[in-house]
Parts: sequence; C-alpha cells; structure tokens
Amino acid sequence: MEIEQQKRVEDATKSIVSELDSGYLRKMQATMYRCAARCCEDSSSSMESVHRCIENCQVSLNDAQNFVQTEFTSCQNRLQRCILECNDAVKDKMGSSPTQDEVKKYSDEFETCAVKCVDKHVEQLPIMTKRMKEVLSKKMQQSSLYYPN
Repeated sequence: MEIEQQKRVEDATKSIVSELDSGYLRKMQATMYRCAARCCEDSSSSMESVHRCIENCQVSLNDAQNFVQTEFTSCQNRLQRCILECNDAVKDKMGSSPTQDEVKKYSDEFETCAVKCVDKHVEQLPIMTKRMKEVLSKKMQQSSLYYPN
C-alpha cells in the first residue's frame, strides 16, 4: 500500500483517538483517580481493602480502553484482509512468469484495489466512531454512578 494511503489511515485514526481520549477516556481517568484517592483517604481500612477499592475504581476505565483497542484492531484487521484479497486476486491472474508489462499492469491493478480498500475503510470510520462514542458515553455514565465525584 502506498505511503500516501497509509498516511490517510493513520491521520484519520489519530484524529479519532484524540477525540475519544479528550471527550471520554480522560474524563473517565479523572473519575477513576478521584475514586482511588477516596479509597486511600479511609485510614481505618486495611491495606487489602484499599487495594481492592482502587482496583474496583479502575474497572470502567480499563473496560473502555480495551473496548477502544478492540474496535481499532478489528478495523485494522478488516483493512488488512481487504488488501490481502487484492494481493491474492492479482497473484491468481499473474501466472508463474509474467512479462514486465504484465507486472506493471497487475501492480497497477493491485494499487487501484488497495486504494479502494482504504477508501472503504476511511468511509467506515465515522460509523465506527459514532458507535464507540455511544458505548463510551454509557460507560462514562455508569462509572460516574458507581464512583460519584
């Protein structure tokens, strides 16, 4: 895949990650730290109890971060599968000893196919982002119910 296409995917992904971080994950992280601080303020609790309390504070944030990572991994896997299908299609057409002209032709076919994969992938990102925001919004609400400020 061309460097330009890789950059398109990376730029779009970075933008989404930044938006999710500032809009959801960082707020959940702040809630988690406030919760953990409250755990530590209880001087009558045992060390084990404080550690359990802190671990409980981390659950929602960890779930949210794992969810985001899983979504991006799945998205990346779909893009890779699409590009592998392009590669397979070209290999099937090429034969065992292609001429230079055939190699050029099939390289162009592969590139066209790969660009379509990237286009399709980038078009799907807003849908994925919307779904992630909905899930993160629910997780954020749940974490603030369990760990009020």
